Amino acid sequence: MSLAGSVGLMAIFAVDFIDMLFISMLGKSELAAAVGYAGAILFFTTSFSIGIAIAAGAMAARSLGAGDVERAREQATSTLIYGVIFSAIFAAVVWVNLGALVAILGATGETADLAVHYLAIIVPSLPLLMIGMIGGALLRAHGDARRAMYATIFGGLMNAVLDPILIFGLGLDLTGAALASVAARVVIAATSLVPIMHSYGGIARPKPKRLVRDLVPLLAIAVPATLTQLATPAGQAYVTRAMAEYGEAAVAGMAIVGRLVPLSFAAIFALSGAVGPIFGQNFGAGNRDRVRGAFNAALTFIGLYVLIVAALLFALRGSIVTLFNADGITQDLIFLFCGPLALLYFFNGMLFVANAAFNNLSHPFYSTWMNWGRHTLGTIPFVMLGGAVLGAPGVLIGQAVGGVLFGLLAYRLALNVLQEPDLAPGAAPFQRQSRLMQIFHNRR
Repeated sequence: MSLAGSVGLMAIFAVDFIDMLFISMLGKSELAAAVGYAGAILFFTTSFSIGIAIAAGAMAARSLGAGDVERAREQATSTLIYGVIFSAIFAAVVWVNLGALVAILGATGETADLAVHYLAIIVPSLPLLMIGMIGGALLRAHGDARRAMYATIFGGLMNAVLDPILIFGLGLDLTGAALASVAARVVIAATSLVPIMHSYGGIARPKPKRLVRDLVPLLAIAVPATLTQLATPAGQAYVTRAMAEYGEAAVAGMAIVGRLVPLSFAAIFALSGAVGPIFGQNFGAGNRDRVRGAFNAALTFIGLYVLIVAALLFALRGSIVTLFNADGITQDLIFLFCGPLALLYFFNGMLFVANAAFNNLSHPFYSTWMNWGRHTLGTIPFVMLGGAVLGAPGVLIGQAVGGVLFGLLAYRLALNVLQEPDLAPGAAPFQRQSRLMQIFHNRR
């Protein structure tokens, strides 16, 4: 599951990386900076989609595990409908306020206009992204990680093919990059739904009674999951705003680093999702030793992976700078990330695995608290201090230091959860449930 997940994520992240590369080749720092500002807002909208997709996958997986295939079909239908409705409303709110959101991040003048133009094309396609994410989550609930991977790969290939054609061939510049991204979302949505329709019974006929019935359990999982996901773009938005104080070249450097991070550490993002079912299944079976073993194995993997990737980034740092024609502060920020800051990503991985443990060991709001703490208390004061002392590099250093502290705090809290009294074999893994989930069970 980690392999399939990481390959799928790398396809998307690689295209984002190529997007930034092509934009940088146009030779205008305003364009690269505009993509950096836009990326912070797109990250926010994507995180909203991830929270609902998590809920869709969890609901379907539980019904399938109980042998109720028809119930899973009905829930898939409800989550797709709600996902499209919620994402359309959310996209409309964001679209109407694009100018204000870009200004809050610190963009001004031509850069702000370019960022708004880029976002105005992509943001309305959020419902397509939501369909693709929910479709992928439903496929993974069926154990079909391979087809979920294919959906993201095909979307990434579509984007990669269209980028040079639209950006350079037709001379559309930033508009071309935005249109390529929309086309990729169409492909991801279609290729994730097709196998559900053909191999897993499709979707059920929508009925108002079922929609009302499924809303409560959807919100019970989606609310904490979405709150957890939104913490990261909120923190990144503050970092972008802080970096804007040092000019467009600094924002462009941060934007390049922002593309390098997920591409370099895609396996860690995938691992945090793949290890969750292992925690949950063994917790439900009362096998705490296996839960602890999985937790320790995940941290060992992260440590080894970060060492290897950090070494590769350090060796390739000169080539990366040359690839993006970076100089000045842009080059300094790339060198900083490809050196010590890449090593510190181990602590972010520690936080990811701890959050997976919290979500599957009956403490979902622990992950919400940890993520928001990391991106508020663990970001704002450290970024302010780092920027005041070291300038633009200090912004990235401060962000990394906050990650170290909250990674250690999450690890300590996870150890406490893992030491809680064992459950009897077969005990329900969600005994300490949110109020919404309690209502759901009472209704049933």
